[in-house]
Amino acid sequence: MRVALDAMGGDHAPVEQVKGALIAAQEFGVEVLLVGPPDLLEAELAKHPRNSRVSIVPSLETIQMGEEEIVKAVRSHPEASVNVAMGLVKDGRADAAVSAGNSGAVAASAFFMLGRVPGVERPALGTLIPFNSGKLFVLDLGANADCRPSHMAQFGVMGSAFMEEVGGVVNPRVGLLNMGEEDGKGNDLTAESFDKLRETPGINFVGNVEGVEIHKNVCDVLVTDGFTGNVALKVGEGIADYILQEVRATIKSSILFLAAAVLLKPALKRSLKSLNYEEYGGANLLGINGVVLIAHGRSDAVAFKNALRVADLASGSHLMEKMRATFAEAKASSAAGR
Repeated sequence: MRVALDAMGGDHAPVEQVKGALIAAQEFGVEVLLVGPPDLLEAELAKHPRNSRVSIVPSLETIQMGEEEIVKAVRSHPEASVNVAMGLVKDGRADAAVSAGNSGAVAASAFFMLGRVPGVERPALGTLIPFNSGKLFVLDLGANADCRPSHMAQFGVMGSAFMEEVGGVVNPRVGLLNMGEEDGKGNDLTAESFDKLRETPGINFVGNVEGVEIHKNVCDVLVTDGFTGNVALKVGEGIADYILQEVRATIKSSILFLAAAVLLKPALKRSLKSLNYEEYGGANLLGINGVVLIAHGRSDAVAFKNALRVADLASGSHLMEKMRATFAEAKASSAAGR
């Protein structure tokens, strides 16, 4: 698979993108198209052993992280690195695109360049969270602050398709994030979304899931609106960061703890690994007519490596075929029922 990587999006561009691309090419055999200013990228590549799977696609414009009028910025910079990356997917020169740029700009570029899968009302951001008891795919994580029940039902369909085709889960369980497990709990949106998800054919809806239960392997896909999902994600990142800081501070507080940490280092490293956002790779923008990943703005080489890995897996699966077929069938069924 060939993945277009926006080398100019993110806090550490293009240094970490180049490193991540080279690692992904070496470890996973991914062919990476680095999109950005050739001179700048050549200078970064010269610092590392060259890999023939990593090449450069020229782009001389960028969209800044702090842009206020996102849509205008995307439209007025056709040669911006994120637009060029999406164009490579549209033209079939790349199988997926990855960017850590302004998330609104990446989503707008994907929408304008690739369009939506026919039948999809709203694209959604989702990511795999590797809990100890299993892998959980959560969506929406911020693409839609305001949602309707029909959007939430479609998120369930998209998340289910992702876990089946990319996650390898047969008949994935779909849960709805709510303040209680009982039917009818929550606000108007969650109550109506519950009914809509229960009525949606083709998904294995298991009901409401409380936040305190999501790490216990009670579902494979967790559906929520973008506002709630984004807040939950950032609170989770903050807690994970706090735990990591506390563990490090506690170990350093005693010579005995330091000695014990030397012996326990492999176990601690493996246990704490899942708390690092770098391991998630990025959020999948589902509902777009192509594979697109939005990485964290502060992504380092490890995060980009994993984002490229996930993009490679998704584009090499039957995800897009399943999404198109599922929504085409739903549209035909709806038309027949009128």
